[in-house]
Amino acid sequence: MNDSKRPLWRIPVMWLVIGLPLASIVAGVGLVVIATRSGGADVVNDEVRRVSQIQTTDLGPDAKAQQLGLSAIVRIDETMVEAIPATGEFPREASLRLRLQHPTQSQDDLTLELAPTDTGWRSTTPIDDGHDWIVQLAPADGSWRLQGRLPKQQHAARLAPSLQP
Repeated sequence: MNDSKRPLWRIPVMWLVIGLPLASIVAGVGLVVIATRSGGADVVNDEVRRVSQIQTTDLGPDAKAQQLGLSAIVRIDETMVEAIPATGEFPREASLRLRLQHPTQSQDDLTLELAPTDTGWRSTTPIDDGHDWIVQLAPADGSWRLQGRLPKQQHAARLAPSLQP
């Protein structure tokens, strides 16, 4: 049979010659679109300085919390969020700031002001327990900081300084 009289689309090898580069172009454009729409990959909200090729952040609030021996329990349910001191001397008259960070979607992050109560601090904001939360508890001035992780469907987490003794 004479291949010179057959149309190009009827020759199977031509599907590979044209189809593979075309498929790679479509896949490349798709990956670029997905990458630009997904947002940043940074889940840490700390201010980070870049010195030479090293990223540094201020660990002073963590060191202060460790020095004071602070730790706390954060408890959530359908109607409220509560922070209960576990160890250390907390300033009881001031409100605290609780930051709940979504592990991947920064637009879902929450910052709550917890008012002092007899047992700790409380806010009446309902929280979605359908995914994990990265939890950070600090006073308004940011002088110390406690951190932890609240797993999906769990209603309490222990917060402690990120520095180990």
